[in-house]
Amino acid sequence: MKNLHIKTGDTVIVLSGDDKGVKGEVIAVSPAEGKVIVKGANIIHKHVKPRRQGETGGIVDAEGAIYASKVALFCEKCGKGVRSKVEIVDGEKTRVCAKCGAKL
Repeated sequence: MKNLHIKTGDTVIVLSGDDKGVKGEVIAVSPAEGKVIVKGANIIHKHVKPRRQGETGGIVDAEGAIYASKVALFCEKCGKGVRSKVEIVDGEKTRVCAKCGAKL
């Protein structure tokens, strides 16, 4: 099982691709694939078939998966995407910004 630097609920910024610069919250993480789903980034058009009688089908917009290497944790203090490091405070591991030391 792979380990990612991004967790569900983190605020990230997209570093490359069509959605470069988009900031959003991580909805889901797939460590096996090395991908994340970011709210508002990589919008795909999903063709949905009606499953029950009376239900309508159509084209639904949904977020698609992005490789975790294409996103960076967003530091509010720095105002940009940063790398993180782990500091041990009172026996607990916490992720902090590698540049300014702010808690992420």
